[in-house]
Amino acid sequence: MAASSEWQAVRRRGAARKGKLAQSEKPQAPESVDRGQDRRRITEAINELRCEDFWPEWKEILSGCQAETVDETVEGTDCFMECVCYGLGNFSSCVSARYQLAMLLLLLDALQIPVGCCSLYDPVFTESECETLRELGFTVLTENEEGKRAVCHPTLFYLMHCGKALYNNLLWKNWSPQILPKVTVIGNSFLGIQERTLQRQLERDYSFLSDVINVCEETSLPCSQRFLDVFNDTALIRFPPHKLRKLPESIWDEPSEPCYEHCQDLEIIQRVREPK
Repeated sequence: MAASSEWQAVRRRGAARKGKLAQSEKPQAPESVDRGQDRRRITEAINELRCEDFWPEWKEILSGCQAETVDETVEGTDCFMECVCYGLGNFSSCVSARYQLAMLLLLLDALQIPVGCCSLYDPVFTESECETLRELGFTVLTENEEGKRAVCHPTLFYLMHCGKALYNNLLWKNWSPQILPKVTVIGNSFLGIQERTLQRQLERDYSFLSDVINVCEETSLPCSQRFLDVFNDTALIRFPPHKLRKLPESIWDEPSEPCYEHCQDLEIIQRVREPK
């Protein structure tokens, strides 16, 4: 059981997690001096989540989603073939991020996705955190993809409390009625994003997100009051082919890469680009 002082830290940080990638520079997080302690804390968090009433509900919802995704996309495949996690945060110092990492490990086990087939990246990860993730078996990416990851087989994206630009970038990179059904997202509710964002801003700056909100299939993922700040506003989001066909065919033609020139608060750390 996590110490009470640690849990209070989750309550205080909860609101800030949504904008955790808003910084333009990588913060200087303290290095962990005891990776073994980090792993023990992650194990404790896993055991706590297993005892929560909402965990069996998550497991049932995700298992059903996996079966349906396989039926619609790849014949003869019995599971998601890959998982990608962006924006997890500093799990060695942030209790909220640690529980989100623990949930990711539970989901990988339940969906029979090998940990080595799960890639993680966050610009704020310390070297110690990267080593801890490698020791757990994860693949730690070295390049900031900004969410622009193209898929070729069913892939689960675990994007807890990430910025709108990251979701928009992921959609742009897979903007095809044949490819989007292979993408499954666990992250911020798209409907919640729509409710919190001016429609003209959503259409101007996050057009792929705006276009797909009304044709995606969203299932709210429950959580207990105790974990409300860790898993609030979390949904399972899919893109069924029959719903994508409701969009006009012209919408898929030569999509332009998002540039966000009008965005003052982008909520994502962009990669450093070489000067032209």
